[in-house]
Amino acid sequence: MLRINRQTDYAVRVILSLSKKAQGSRVSTSKIGREMLIPPALLQRIVAQLAGGGFINTQAGRDGGITLAHEPKEISLLEVVEHFEGELYLSDCILKPGDCPFEMRCPVHCQWVRLKNMLRDEMARITFQQLVEEGSLIESNLTKNTSNRPKPVPITNNILLPEETPA
Repeated sequence: MLRINRQTDYAVRVILSLSKKAQGSRVSTSKIGREMLIPPALLQRIVAQLAGGGFINTQAGRDGGITLAHEPKEISLLEVVEHFEGELYLSDCILKPGDCPFEMRCPVHCQWVRLKNMLRDEMARITFQQLVEEGSLIESNLTKNTSNRPKPVPITNNILLPEETPA
C-alpha cells in the first residue's frame, strides 16, 4: 500500500502553517505544534529535517523561531514528501531497473511507470500557495454553510415554556 508516513504528514503541516503567515514571519515551533496538533517529540526532529532540506530557516533564542526559506509558491508538495519519503514508487518492479525478469516485455511494468510519473507530476504541480488558497476557500464555505443552518430547537418533552405559551 502506498502511504505517506506520519512524520511526512506532520512536515507538510509545518510548511502549510508557515505558508499561511506573512512572508518572513518567525513563528515558534511550539505554536506550530499546537496549531497543527504535532507531538513535541516529533516536531523537533521534523523541524531539523526541514531545515536540513532548505525548506525553513531556524533561529534559536528568546526571539527565535522558524520561517520559510522560500515563498510558498516555490515549494511543491512533491519536494516535501520526497525529502522525507525518498522518491515515490508504486511497485518494486520499477524500483531497481533490471531486477524484474519481465521488465522489458511486461505491460504492467509500463503502467506502473506511467502511474508513478502521473502521481509525481501532479504532486509537483501542487504548491503550498495553492494549498493555502484552497484552505481559505474551504474555511469560507464551511463558515457560509454553518451560518445558513437553522437554529436547533430545544426539546422539552412537549412542555411549553412560558414564552412559548399560545396567546
